[in-house]
Formats: sequence, C-alpha cells, structure tokens
Amino acid sequence: MKALYLSVIIILISITGCKKDNIANENEFNKSYNAWLSFKKGSNNSYVYTTNFGSWTGYGSETKIGVINGKIVSRDFTAVRLRRDGTNKQDTVSQWHEDADHINTHPNDAGESLTLDGVYQKAKTVWLKADKKNNDIYFETKNNGMISSCGFVKKGCQDDCFNGITIDLISPVQF
Repeated sequence: MKALYLSVIIILISITGCKKDNIANENEFNKSYNAWLSFKKGSNNSYVYTTNFGSWTGYGSETKIGVINGKIVSRDFTAVRLRRDGTNKQDTVSQWHEDADHINTHPNDAGESLTLDGVYQKAKTVWLKADKKNNDIYFETKNNGMISSCGFVKKGCQDDCFNGITIDLISPVQF
C-alpha cells in the first residue's frame, strides 16, 4: 500500500507537467493507438491494466482490470486513506474483487470498466476533445508507447480536477 501512495503522489506531480497542444496530442494519440493495436495483436487481446487515482486529501485508489479475448473478466479495487496522525501510514478503507459474472456491481467505488479499446475510444472522443479554451489537456504514453495518462483539467481548478485516466501498468496475460 505504501507503493500505491507513492505512485499516487508521483502521478499527481507528473500530471502538472505533461500538457501538450492539440496537434501534438493528435500525433501522439495516433502513435499510441498503433502501439496499442500491435500489443493487442501480440497479446491475443488478453491483458491486465492498472489505474490509479490520488487526492491531495490523502485518499488514493487502484483498480486492476483483467481482459481475456477482448472481454473484461475481472476487476479488483483497493482504496486507502493516509492517517492524519503524522505517521504517514495508510489504512485500507475499501477492497473488493469482481469476477466476469459480477463486473460493475461496485460502480460507485471505481471508475468505468473499460477495455483498452474503450479507453482509446473515450480518449479520442471525450478527453482529448475537451474545450481547450477552458481546459488544459493532457496525454502521455509511458506504457511502451500506450496510454499512461489522458484527460483534462478545467483552467484555474486547484484540487482534484483531473477528468480522465491514469494507467500505471499494461501487461499481457500469459496462458
């Protein structure tokens, strides 16, 4: 859990430094999408990816999505909160597992259950299409060229304003 907290802090710091303009985002998106298609083919569309969320309040969460042959078959969620006693220790405040027959039975805890095809679709049609006059738009590809962060922040917003996804890990499922 300590690693989760440190990951959340690093993500929050890095989001503030990854803004790019729309043309760069489009070019980077296309490169990333091609990397995704290559990975998808090489993994037989079977993989696991992990997303993270972190708040300045000390709350953080991690969601792990498992996909086999293009279908979500599992979702695991863990949420932690930093103790306010000066120890920098965390307490797990929520944790659960969903199997293929129970996906989205905990919709209020975690974000949407999306395959990476769905992530790329939402990136292209929602996150990267946000009004750039009112929002700062972000796109990163630190997962071997695949999406690691995509979303937007309303200009002037100070706390917990990122609307998008942060993916820490994408790996193939080995059979």
